[in-house]
Amino acid sequence: MKKALKIIGVIIIIIVAISFIFDGVSEESIKKDIDKIENQVALEAVEKYEIAKRNGNDMDAYVQASMAAAAFLEANDEENYKKWKEIEKQEAKKVGL
Repeated sequence: MKKALKIIGVIIIIIVAISFIFDGVSEESIKKDIDKIENQVALEAVEKYEIAKRNGNDMDAYVQASMAAAAFLEANDEENYKKWKEIEKQEAKKVGL
């Protein structure tokens, strides 16, 4: 009986350990997927800015530059965030802001 309880205890410990390991892997995988999505959103915001710049008016370009800056901020991409804040400022001047 004691041997059976020890075996059951070991099995429970192994199951708990495995669940912790897989939970960690899942969280890491989810984080990577979220990072990819945030970067893709930022790149799409840049594409929208370029379309607005070519086909829209100055206000359209300003709004899309703001959206691109916000997308890079959300993606924690400081270098591109600074770049797009500068572009946003340039576009703001064109619309009198």
